[in-house]
Amino acid sequence: MSNKTLSLNNSLYEYILSVSLREPEVLARLRAETLQQPMSMMLSAPEQGQFLALLAQLIGARKCLEVGVYTGYSTLWVALALPHDGSVLACDVSEKWTAIARRYWEEAGVAERIDLQLAPALETLDRLLAADQAGSFDFAFIDADKENYPYYYERTLQLLRPGGLMLIDNTLWSGAVADTSRQDPETCAIRALNDLVHADDRVQMSLLPVADGLTLARKL
Repeated sequence: MSNKTLSLNNSLYEYILSVSLREPEVLARLRAETLQQPMSMMLSAPEQGQFLALLAQLIGARKCLEVGVYTGYSTLWVALALPHDGSVLACDVSEKWTAIARRYWEEAGVAERIDLQLAPALETLDRLLAADQAGSFDFAFIDADKENYPYYYERTLQLLRPGGLMLIDNTLWSGAVADTSRQDPETCAIRALNDLVHADDRVQMSLLPVADGLTLARKL
């Protein structure tokens, strides 16, 4: 037993993957292709993608939201976990990166479950709210530009149903959130988001040391 989360060295991390990760072959190939891209640091860790899929299944999610797609790795994990009538509304601005995503979504047979909106995410979220979609989503994952994290959180919370689950990536930001010398806009925005969620009595929450920090917020 331990009263503190273990630190992971490379051998322990590889052991975890060896006894835990069940990554479908299409996802493994998407991850391998993404790792060759110049912005590969934006790729979700495989154990995190699997965790998202498990959580979506645990809450019986059907209507999902993703803010930030990149090459669609996390999107595909979630889409594969949904029932046949499930859907993911995915927000991104990059035609280049989402073109890779579309190829793998088609190959995996889930492209019809994914509604890709190529527009600034705040515009898409505001449009959904204006269209009376508040309280209609079961599950959401936020992994996009960090300076807008507090704004994405507020809008996404409105879009979630009571009991719906939001997950927010990069909330430890490689440890920078605990370094008071780091005052760049991205780090400050993540700190603001972490403080906001921690104090928000509209949700139950937990920040987990998964990958680069993963915050779970369940709407009450």
